[in-house]
Amino acid sequence: MKKLFIAGLVLFSTLNVVGQSKKYVTFEANIANRNGDVIKIINNGKIVKTINVNQKGIFKDTLMVDGGRSRLSDGVETTELFLKNGYDIKLKMDAKQFDESIVYTGKGSLENNILAQRILADEKLYEGSIANVNDETFNKLIEAKRAADAGRLNNKKLDPEFVKIETENGTDAIAYISQLRQKAVEMAKMNNTPSADFDYENHKGGKTKLSDLKGKYVYIDLWATWCGPCRAEIPYLQKIEEKYHGKNIEFVSVSVDTPKDHDKWKKFVTDKQLGGIQLLSDNEWKSAFVTSYNVTGIPRFILIDPKGNIVSADAARPSSPELQQQLDALLN
Repeated sequence: MKKLFIAGLVLFSTLNVVGQSKKYVTFEANIANRNGDVIKIINNGKIVKTINVNQKGIFKDTLMVDGGRSRLSDGVETTELFLKNGYDIKLKMDAKQFDESIVYTGKGSLENNILAQRILADEKLYEGSIANVNDETFNKLIEAKRAADAGRLNNKKLDPEFVKIETENGTDAIAYISQLRQKAVEMAKMNNTPSADFDYENHKGGKTKLSDLKGKYVYIDLWATWCGPCRAEIPYLQKIEEKYHGKNIEFVSVSVDTPKDHDKWKKFVTDKQLGGIQLLSDNEWKSAFVTSYNVTGIPRFILIDPKGNIVSADAARPSSPELQQQLDALLN
């Protein structure tokens, strides 16, 4: 009996060690209001796993990683992950409140919950509104970020590789946020100046000029069919269009799709029943109108007044309550 007992302990210990040192990640999720049927896991810039999500928004799968930076993408939204072989992670979230609802449990959840908290805390620093604060306020926001980042990483239970990556990420993020602020300040200088014109193909036929729309406010959405964040704004834009229907404003969507995707753009607009004025730029990113606004990323939104002057060269997104507040002040 004693030998059997000892053998049992050895077997249990062996199994336990094997379980702790497994060479893969177990990852499962329960996603409410899913955006699609597929989740992609990206590690160090490469797709390492494509996972099918069932109709209830549930999946469970395994994948192998080498540590490092990872991301989860559902085709519309994306978030950061920290994955190491041996982790057993469970994710629960609502895709309609993507960043706000993420909660992890299981082995590896400590690091990934910290990621989710940091991403949510950083959101306000990536908004165009940082252009409107003075240097003192901006510097206080940056110092508050540094302190919050350091506080979240002050836990001896955290994986050392994670701490190293997050520390580097914090430094890079502050540099990037400072660049965004500088860009936003430059964009703000364009406000109250005449906008460049355009003359683009209209989905309904013919061509449309910006100058044709003088006498009305014009809210412009620069987007492309391949742009996930752009598509994510479409439902919000449709609600905005509905709310302000009949008001003195035109909603114009300008696609920067390449000429080879002309038919794809036409079909997308038709299939999705997109409203407003749907246009295709004459030279994608190199269009004179697009370059006049120093556009380096999309979606990008622009608001122009009835005289053709720029109200906001980097306007709030349809998903932002700030847009409705501004439009209410202008139109009511």
